[in-house]
Amino acid sequence: MPLHQEEVVEWISYAYGKNHYEADPELRDLLRHFWPGAGDREAELLAWGAYMGREVYEAAYHIDQDAGPELVMHDLDGNRVDRVRLSPVQREVLKRLRPIVRPPYEGGSWHHHFALGYLLADGGLYCILTITHQVAYPIHKYAPGLASWKERVLYGEAFGATWMTEIQGGSDLGANRTVARREGEVWRLYGGDKYFASGAGLADVALVTARPEGAPPGPKGLALFLLPRLDREGRLNYRVRRLKRKSGTRAVPSGEVELEGSEAYLIGRAEEGIYYTLETLTVSRLANAIAAMGIAAKALLETRERVRRRQSFGRFLADHPLVRYDLLDLSVRQAGGLALALAAVEAFDRAWHERPPYGEAYHLARFLSHLAKNRTAEHSAEITRLAMELFGGLGFLEEYAVARWHRESLITPIWEGPSNIQALDLLEAMQKKGAHRPFLAWLEARLKGRGEEAEGALAAARKTLDRLAALEPEAARFSAKTALGRLADAAAVAGLLEASATAGPRYRELAGLYARRFLLGEDYPPEALGARALYLPEGGA
Repeated sequence: MPLHQEEVVEWISYAYGKNHYEADPELRDLLRHFWPGAGDREAELLAWGAYMGREVYEAAYHIDQDAGPELVMHDLDGNRVDRVRLSPVQREVLKRLRPIVRPPYEGGSWHHHFALGYLLADGGLYCILTITHQVAYPIHKYAPGLASWKERVLYGEAFGATWMTEIQGGSDLGANRTVARREGEVWRLYGGDKYFASGAGLADVALVTARPEGAPPGPKGLALFLLPRLDREGRLNYRVRRLKRKSGTRAVPSGEVELEGSEAYLIGRAEEGIYYTLETLTVSRLANAIAAMGIAAKALLETRERVRRRQSFGRFLADHPLVRYDLLDLSVRQAGGLALALAAVEAFDRAWHERPPYGEAYHLARFLSHLAKNRTAEHSAEITRLAMELFGGLGFLEEYAVARWHRESLITPIWEGPSNIQALDLLEAMQKKGAHRPFLAWLEARLKGRGEEAEGALAAARKTLDRLAALEPEAARFSAKTALGRLADAAAVAGLLEASATAGPRYRELAGLYARRFLLGEDYPPEALGARALYLPEGGA
């Protein structure tokens, strides 16, 4: 009997063939707390988890290893088309994945979208969907006249993208050189060099930043535009210079895009463009946080299965004290990172309808998004690294799944602004918007009077905020990254403690261990060695 492909994948991954929702106790427990509607979607989540664990898992491996997107620059007549060719497998998977972009725009919760994104986790496939619904976001809020494009990206007629980064500025959006000039009924964009353009060659429409003629320098002079792939005459509206070779996220084509006289349509008010841009970045930073923990979850699923199967020195790996220590560290990081991410999503879900100049609810959501984006990326990179280590030499081999998850995790600290940018944006939100005040109130409501570790986490957050406020500007910027991590850890403890009210005492214990390890500077206690339910929970992998 001939071998089927799924049989081969089964040999190289313990996670293949499992229901990734059913096998993830942290997700089930925490999601039910932060999203009360999760119970009504149980059947959908189970079906999605099964699909992620088989067809999508297999397809993602195939795309990564054998069948990434390729750029076709010319047609048979020599005309520039600049379109990517996707494998039939990727086209079919993307078709089935498209519905995850819709829930927030159909009256549903952002938790719904992000839960499905977490289960998908594949950085490349999820990126395609994230940048697609990012196009819908500002149209939905600020450009009703462009609603036809919103419908097209939401319901499968078009892919979207967000192109902000330029070669000379990187994360410094204020350094962007693309100029927007009003010419009749449309705007035209000149001098644009969008250097990290995810979705290049795939997108039918993109969000881009450009500076209208006469607008002031810096980020506040930027407006946000909608850029179709084809102009009104059906001609190619921009050029894709090349696609980039990447260590991971190979399913999403990332390239360089040249804008020279490209037709574009203004989103909302030109003078508010930077606010719309930052809102879309908040959405993608939450997606980054969710994806980071989703990637980590797949590595953890592989690892928990590995230590139950593999024997060394006459014992199963799960019975060795040092391996148990590692498993505990993986579980504490995974639960804390996911609680932080879902708490940030909850805050955004409550505030996303706000408009400039925004209120405290939105400033809290933005503050938490910076914390979550940065800390989940750090946890994901460490979880996937340690998973590789626990697999030994097999963990470093490309043919096995665990190595890929580490590769995929390494983009999450970089996408949507690395840690330095998150720290500076957090500081700006504190100094100009007072975003730390609703954040501190949020922390106090969840930590005050909740035990020694909780009080210690609250005290650490207060001390961090007081210190930042007392420093001179340059010194504050120097210390901002350390503050970013400590505030994120306090928020993770708060999220775990809050969730323990419905998710059970396991999460109170994990909260205490998280606080000890990452805020109080103490090691995990030896008595945790026997607390198997903390690191190898029943009902999981």
